[in-house]
Amino acid sequence: MKLALTHIIVVILILLCLPLLMGADFMYWDAPKKFATIALANITNQGDRPEASQPLVLYTNVDAEISADTGTAAQLTHATSGDTLVTEYMLTDNGDGINTTGGTDQTVYTDYATFLSTAYAITHVADYNEVTVTLHVRASNSAGELADAGSYTAMQTLTVHW
Repeated sequence: MKLALTHIIVVILILLCLPLLMGADFMYWDAPKKFATIALANITNQGDRPEASQPLVLYTNVDAEISADTGTAAQLTHATSGDTLVTEYMLTDNGDGINTTGGTDQTVYTDYATFLSTAYAITHVADYNEVTVTLHVRASNSAGELADAGSYTAMQTLTVHW
């Protein structure tokens, strides 16, 4: 009798928990969960606008949104002088949100302070649980100015949520 009651309890627990496990939503960035360092070419003339990008795979089985840090950490800043460059970002992906999981609206280069002010929408398409998201960055001197020579760094943080 005791064995039968235990079996019944186990079966009930499985029936209650299995739908939760089978239908669990997921969303995560591929390891190492960050974009590789994006290295821009040197600005050698006042009007240069070097750009570069790095991809990262996002796995999801639900519609998602990506938002960005718009704080000063996202602006390219000189390591010692504090001088800054015009810092612009763009986000693209390899899906279309119709036939494959992806964004339906690609972004254009936007100043760091307003980048993704409206979240970037990723539409999930059944059986397509991954999308390659590419972060692009472009730098330039402010109009009529020439920034200090040296290394500039910035950190852009993207957050994915549903």
